Amino acid sequence: MSHAATRTALVTGGARRVGAAFTRALAARGYRVAIHYRSGAADARALAADVGGGAQVYAADLAQPGAATALVAEVARDMGPLDVVVNSASNFYQVPFREVTEALWDEVLSVNLRAPFFIAQAAAGVMRDGGTIINMADLAAFETWPDYVPHGISKAGIVQLTRALARALAPGIRVNAIAPGLVLAPEDMSDAEAERYAASTPLRRNGTPAEVVRALEYLIDAPFVTGDVLFVDGGRQVRT
Repeated sequence: MSHAATRTALVTGGARRVGAAFTRALAARGYRVAIHYRSGAADARALAADVGGGAQVYAADLAQPGAATALVAEVARDMGPLDVVVNSASNFYQVPFREVTEALWDEVLSVNLRAPFFIAQAAAGVMRDGGTIINMADLAAFETWPDYVPHGISKAGIVQLTRALARALAPGIRVNAIAPGLVLAPEDMSDAEAERYAASTPLRRNGTPAEVVRALEYLIDAPFVTGDVLFVDGGRQVRT
């Protein structure tokens, strides 16, 4: 199949957790998926083999300068023009305010905010007209979490980045973001903590990766939506 006849998607952090759900969904919709990973090579290769459709895997440490731009160039060289980019790669460090170091700050902001910008910048040069970029925000962009200050700042930046890119890249490329609530508990979260979180959510439950996937699919299929943040959080952003 030629590049011209093939829809191609890049999913950063696409080998694990919600990123893997995005990869599976895009492959099921007929996209050839470029699956980016930082350290989970075995997971990425297994997922590519499982979804098929010409999926390929790409390693990159997005905390490193130049890595984001190089990743897009490598994908475009191998797989041709891009139609969808999902900036799903992210870190999520719980660190008390007084223990935040410059190194931690730089790692969080580099992966969570700098990399999505430069991926979008590079992707804009290799996307087909009508392409779409989807960024991952979360509730930390809108709430104050004292033990996640760099993370919250990075995700607030993603919201502004999404809005700015939507203007800069219109009309040819749409840019939106998804802000999930708890859809896949962190590995260090206890069942009791997850239950407490659900109880304090207006819809009285936690979400699922499938519900975030539906948001992704909506944004791909919504040609008159750009610059938006779609909440998938059970109503947490409207709590008083």
